[in-house]
Amino acid sequence: MIEETELSHLIVDALEDLKALEIRIIDVRGQTSVTDWLVIASGTSNRHVKSLADHVVHEMKKKYGVVALGSEGTDVAEWALVDFDSVILHVMQPPIREFYDLERLWERRSRGLEDSGEA
Repeated sequence: MIEETELSHLIVDALEDLKALEIRIIDVRGQTSVTDWLVIASGTSNRHVKSLADHVVHEMKKKYGVVALGSEGTDVAEWALVDFDSVILHVMQPPIREFYDLERLWERRSRGLEDSGEA
């Protein structure tokens, strides 16, 4: 069985295979019951976003036997989400990523919890 921190790094390796941009891993443990880690990356076009998401799904299943629970957004491919339970992958085109700014959202939330003593 693959640990969730290892899984996030395997996902990053698969993203790097197809030249994903600005890859980030964010620890959201204790901030949400949905997942423990977010992996966020950018693709240069709809086609690149779709191929990155599809490649990660394929590699995780083929190499490690890890099956995605589901995915969304690969049809339009401005923002694709792939759910691996303890790790959720977000692949976005740069304007979409900049608009939603998930990194700042989750980092700010993390700092707020630390400041309040809840973390």
